[in-house]
Amino acid sequence: MSPRRLSDTDWVHLVGVLAFVALLSIGYYYNLTFVQLGLIDLGTRLVGMTAQSVSTVMAIFAVSAFGVAAVTGWTMDRVGWSSDLRVKLRILFSVIAVQTGLTMVVGSVTTSSQYLTWVLAGAAAIGVGMPVTFSFMIDFIPIRHRGGIAAAVAGLAFFGAAIYPLQWRIEEFAPVMTAVMVPGVAVLGIVSFRRFDFIDTLARQHERFGVGRFCRPLPVHTASFAFWGPLLLMFSVFFIDSLGFLRIIESPAYISTSWQSTDAGVRLFIAVTHIVGAAMAGILYTVFDRRWIWGAVLALFAFTHLLYTFPAPAGVDPPLSLPLFYVLAVSFYTTLNFALWADLSTPSNIGLHAGLGVGIAGWLASFLSTSLALYSEGVGVTLLDHLRYVNALSLLLAVAFPVALYLRRMRRLAVRGLP
Repeated sequence: MSPRRLSDTDWVHLVGVLAFVALLSIGYYYNLTFVQLGLIDLGTRLVGMTAQSVSTVMAIFAVSAFGVAAVTGWTMDRVGWSSDLRVKLRILFSVIAVQTGLTMVVGSVTTSSQYLTWVLAGAAAIGVGMPVTFSFMIDFIPIRHRGGIAAAVAGLAFFGAAIYPLQWRIEEFAPVMTAVMVPGVAVLGIVSFRRFDFIDTLARQHERFGVGRFCRPLPVHTASFAFWGPLLLMFSVFFIDSLGFLRIIESPAYISTSWQSTDAGVRLFIAVTHIVGAAMAGILYTVFDRRWIWGAVLALFAFTHLLYTFPAPAGVDPPLSLPLFYVLAVSFYTTLNFALWADLSTPSNIGLHAGLGVGIAGWLASFLSTSLALYSEGVGVTLLDHLRYVNALSLLLAVAFPVALYLRRMRRLAVRGLP
């Protein structure tokens, strides 16, 4: 039997999938490297601010980006933009154009007031972009493929960050990101403001798979436990991980087994492990219920941070088991974060759900914990003491999750009147 030829509709669908993967993987790489790492370097090294001052700005950044994301998502749902692909493409074009301009001028930031102004402008652009970008999932990705596509996004973003040997400095991040973003802005501008038939085809796809996996047969309401439970779990994971990540990557003891390793073999090992971990997470997300996925994520997460509280002897490189489990844990929860919000949404509430989900879990959690980690370093808390606090929080989260499930189950049985 000869293989079936791809129809015009199949090709259009494939273009949408590839565009979505490229958009999110590049966007996540930008936020993971240029924003989270580069802005800290800009404030402390080039502007000359103290770690405590930069930590305050990072906290302002977190709250501002989340606020803009929540308002934007609510507005999108209210006026019907969440299911209007053309409007979302035009908003995204504006967002990326602003981010490209900010990236190009970042080298001219030399004072603390300019730094704060840049951060607020960046927070506004990123805040608008969060619900818009994540709402494309209902336009481009069928439900059965969301685990795999989320895995592809997470794997590619982390692979690029690990394999490309950049020094984590703003003047190295900026030209790389500018070179990627400028052609992207040009293409997006053409697609957004000219009429193309394939865009019309993509714009109708949300009618078939816009209702998420966990909204069948009943939709998940914003005020429900079904939405806020996963959101609070994701917030906790992002917060705890970022709290440990910043101190780990700045410690000379761990550089040899990190993205900054001078050994290309170590970086390749980490990059490939990111791909493998994301693929595993994508399969688990597709096959199993959310509770099993969360159990696996939290157990792996707690074990990973426990390992970091047992440092290697002085002068001895840490074993590769440390980055192995750390990378697997990060790839697991990042893949879950990419897939989850669309599957908890419908076309009528994807804007607010994505704005709250990514805004709280991705940004508020990451940058509040980044702020706290900088403050911890600035006041002289040792790395080992800091990691012990992080490990205690991760263990508490891993234990609290099954206990909460048990109590919720007992409450349901009591309501039903079972003996």
